Amino acid sequence: MNDRFLSMQLFARVARAGSFSVAARETGLSQPSVSRVVRALEQRIGVSLLTRTTRAVTLTEAGADYLARAEAILSALEEADHMARGTGELRGVLRVAMSSSLAVRTVLPRLARFTDPHPSLRVEFTLADERQDLVGEAIDVAVRVGSLGDSTGAVARKIGVMQRVLVASPGYLAKSGTPRKPADLPSHPIIMGPASRGQEAWTFHKGKKRDTVRLRGRIIIDSNEGVAAAAVAGMGIASSGHLGFANELNDGKLVRLLASWHMGSADIHAILPAGRAAKPSARAFADFMATAFKDVMR
Repeated sequence: MNDRFLSMQLFARVARAGSFSVAARETGLSQPSVSRVVRALEQRIGVSLLTRTTRAVTLTEAGADYLARAEAILSALEEADHMARGTGELRGVLRVAMSSSLAVRTVLPRLARFTDPHPSLRVEFTLADERQDLVGEAIDVAVRVGSLGDSTGAVARKIGVMQRVLVASPGYLAKSGTPRKPADLPSHPIIMGPASRGQEAWTFHKGKKRDTVRLRGRIIIDSNEGVAAAAVAGMGIASSGHLGFANELNDGKLVRLLASWHMGSADIHAILPAGRAAKPSARAFADFMATAFKDVMR
């Protein structure tokens, strides 16, 4: 039975990494040993789970189905071990995906609070402003801001709400003036980032009043960190979620504009892939993130 679970674990690791050599390094085994175990698993099942070429290792259709079912079994086993220990200690590998800006600004500075009590837990981050394929990249938990989009079939837990804000640097405002109402914005250079992608207009609300302003970005940047840097450098007015500018607003490098007008908000969710049992560490990470967001929003 132990051999059966070992073969499933190694197969899952190879499938996630797309490489026998990477899986070997991660597990401390030799590459021939990993290859031999996975080959024996395929022979026992009677079907090829992986397509091997000189450039990559990819899942076959049968392999993708087997991986989903195997990971559910492995997660259930991890849950059983976790409950049996009764100590609350988390172990194994946790794969987390989120935007780089969210990680750098909110999560990584506080991560020790989560990892220190669990020295046997390894956390692997995939950081990108575009959304990841949770199943294809074997992500255990993703943190997403805004519309769930293709996550509608997954398990989603709301862990926070982020207000959208408008900002500029004190130097820019001293040089170009401060907008007093939304209609003043078209006369200013606008820095467009991920939060504004595909938008030609920004809508503002104040009580029952609504004002929509059509804008054209002078500078277009595909990362929130780039938007923040451009705004601090005095290149124009920018908009993003509050967390994207929190540090700069706190230390005075940026100033919030039109604060009495609301630009809307976006829900923050922890996402677990559909069809897989959530790892104890994934659920615990979602709890940690909910607390982290509350700290930042105070």
